[in-house]
Amino acid sequence: MPAISETALREHLEQVSRCFPEPVERMHLANLDRTLFDIGLVTERRGVTGRLVDLGGGVSLFSVGCAMLGMETVLIDDFADPQNLEHGPSLLAEHRAAGVDIVERNIVEDSVDFPPDRLDVAVSFHSIEHWHRSPKRLFADVRQALRPGGLFILAGPNNVNLRKRLTALVGRAKWSAMADWYEAELFRGHVREPDVGDLHYIAADMGLEGVEIIGRNWLGRRSPHRATRAAAAVVDRVLRLAPSLCSDIYMIGTKPSAG
Repeated sequence: MPAISETALREHLEQVSRCFPEPVERMHLANLDRTLFDIGLVTERRGVTGRLVDLGGGVSLFSVGCAMLGMETVLIDDFADPQNLEHGPSLLAEHRAAGVDIVERNIVEDSVDFPPDRLDVAVSFHSIEHWHRSPKRLFADVRQALRPGGLFILAGPNNVNLRKRLTALVGRAKWSAMADWYEAELFRGHVREPDVGDLHYIAADMGLEGVEIIGRNWLGRRSPHRATRAAAAVVDRVLRLAPSLCSDIYMIGTKPSAG
């Protein structure tokens, strides 16, 4: 496939977004900057070739974008979120049309099923905070499945970001809404958000090298109010200097070339 510019990819993903039910379309468009950033993290380090697995990506357009660029892309998720249960398999039609290989599987309970040294890239964006079981076995299996020099990226919401530190002082830092936990038969909200120390712990446990921790702040930049988005963009540039204060944190590392 010919190289696609970021502008063209954005336009493609905007078009794809419009194929979804209206609430999901809104979600995709609101997250488009983050999706393009996440894709860029991969392409800047590994180009647009190779085999990539998206762990717990749900109906995010990240895997669609990677497939559009020419990567052999696998999406693994249990697809048990309310939106999936409401709309069914139709939510993944655009993923399949783009060439994404869909695997329905609970990655934390059942791990992954790849032979050793098979993957060039493994990523998991904003999924770890929803996992009810330890991902230690999963991450060990992911490391084994990565080729030597393979890339691993893990991202999630920072449990001690600046906003949470400030709102905790005035008693407004609830973990999640009571109704989301108490009224729902199955809680799919945030179970445990990581912090920078947690990401370093995981990287060390996986034996990764060249580890980077970066921070971004996507929440304010998704605001419907232009002034809020503008202010958030300015604050984001400053907070990037201190990832431990950012709302979104990323760990980027590679499997050692020696194995």
